[in-house]
Amino acid sequence: MIEQTSSGGASSHDTENFAALLEESFGQAESIEGRVITGKVIAIENDVAIIDVGLKSEGRVPLREFSVSGTEPSLNVGDTVEVYLERLEDKNGETMLSYEKARREAAWKLLEKSHEKNEHVEGVIFGRVKGGFTVDLKGAIAFLPGSQVDIRPVRDVSPLIGVAQPFQILKMDRSRGNIVVSRRAVLEETRAEARSELVSRLEEGQILEGIVKNITDYGAFIDLGGVDGLLHVTDIAWQRINHPSEVLTVGQPIRVQIIRFNPENQRISLGMKQLESDPWAGADIKYAVGSKILGRVTNITDYGAFIELEPGIEGLVHVTEMSWTKKNMPPGKIVSTSQEVEVIVLDVDASKRRISLGMKQCIPNPWASLQEKYTVGSEIEGEVKNITEFGLFVGLSEDIDGMVHMSDISWEKPGEEAILAYKKGANVRAKILDIDPEKERVSLGIKQLKGDPFEESISGLKKGSVVTCEVTSVLETGIEVSLAGGLSGFIRKNELSRDRAEQRSDRFAVGEKVDAKITQIDRANRKITLSIKARETEEERQAMAEYGSTDSGASLGDILGAALEQVKEKKKSEAEATSEKAAPKKAKKKAVDEAEDTKEKPKKVAKKTAKVKTEE
Repeated sequence: MIEQTSSGGASSHDTENFAALLEESFGQAESIEGRVITGKVIAIENDVAIIDVGLKSEGRVPLREFSVSGTEPSLNVGDTVEVYLERLEDKNGETMLSYEKARREAAWKLLEKSHEKNEHVEGVIFGRVKGGFTVDLKGAIAFLPGSQVDIRPVRDVSPLIGVAQPFQILKMDRSRGNIVVSRRAVLEETRAEARSELVSRLEEGQILEGIVKNITDYGAFIDLGGVDGLLHVTDIAWQRINHPSEVLTVGQPIRVQIIRFNPENQRISLGMKQLESDPWAGADIKYAVGSKILGRVTNITDYGAFIELEPGIEGLVHVTEMSWTKKNMPPGKIVSTSQEVEVIVLDVDASKRRISLGMKQCIPNPWASLQEKYTVGSEIEGEVKNITEFGLFVGLSEDIDGMVHMSDISWEKPGEEAILAYKKGANVRAKILDIDPEKERVSLGIKQLKGDPFEESISGLKKGSVVTCEVTSVLETGIEVSLAGGLSGFIRKNELSRDRAEQRSDRFAVGEKVDAKITQIDRANRKITLSIKARETEEERQAMAEYGSTDSGASLGDILGAALEQVKEKKKSEAEATSEKAAPKKAKKKAVDEAEDTKEKPKKVAKKTAKVKTEE
């Protein structure tokens, strides 16, 4: 070492001492890195606090680190604070300090001791994260799972945010900096203690003060001071409430009465409306049958509408009592919610808390005036309001329609075909067939405006008459024929002849004339049934009666033979008369058939005669 002169330079001894002191100072400074030290606020500039910790440079700490759980920082110049020394110097030569880490370090030490002793710690919920919430435990940040917020699921946690409250530490991991806490565990402990004391003093009818803890669709849970009770939505108020949130809010203080209490399972049912007078008391006097009242629609169902007469008293207007003319219309298309309507009281049962109301009774019955205006048989003209698969609806008045069934549209055409000729909005004329005020129905007919052509055609016909008709169609089951006046008839296969062998449809040809007896006139189906067999039987009976009445001494066989000959001659004359018009083939076929009849029938008559003689 070279010593300096006394003129002003330092000696080698002083230099060595300074280096030692400097080295010692740096060694001590390096040893306090990563530790909590005490400093003094010497200045506050903008959003930074300048803190002197006794080192060669001051540290700068953001003011936001002094803000606890989002509150405004309370820091002044001259305050002494504990900070965490992160590094002696940064790239700017300043000491790096952190107030937040200092609080965290101090908090971790206290939390570890509380965790070991299983003690509760105080914290503040200040944020929401995925799966839960963040809690400030006086510097240390912990995670609160959503399932650990309360004993029951909580939909709205906003009243719990920013409020200091106790928590139970479930898990700590200092290496990872993780802390998991539970508010539910604390509530269960305090709840168990408070419940046993409170439950011992509870009894039905008791009035208590409570806080709305949670709201559901079916009611609200009320905290009675350590034990919860259920306030059902039907016990909140006498009037209809669709959802408890219409009346209650979480955190709201209310007075309730215990209406049911089960000490075994400790279930408590509460009521609010029980603290008020029952509006149904004297309702049967206040709302006498026949009185008219103005009410408000509160609820609409498929079977009617509920009308509020006063808070707590509702009556039902059944769908059948809503309108004289709109019985099949849904109630929602007649009235709307909150609409004011005039109703009349039809029935009151205060014991069952029921009132039956009517709306249509407040207006004149249009069916009464309809009977005065129209009579059965009168003709009307109206607009086709609707067309359905079973007929036409024709407007008679503003509210009443009459129906023309498809079977009453046309005499000549089937209903399915006749209805196609009409369109909605067209004007039609019709005749009133029936008016039924009780069933609220008016039956109309269009075809009844003119006479029935079927009845006109059969005016000269009656059952048992023998008529001449023409074959129009040959079927497997019989033959279709046409009568005078355009009427159509049918002869079944077993009615084509007395002889079973002759009961064949192919014996006849289209255009051939036949005589048959009318056996049935079906006016409903507009059909005529005939029989050749019945005509032949009748002719044979007449012949027997005619010949049997003479004194010639002829036998039964002679009588039958003569009758058959007479019939045969008549048929032969008819065949000759029609042979000119019929085709040669048809004439030949008819001649063959008559020849066969000539051969076969005497034999049958002889057999019958022999049988008669044997019996005699």
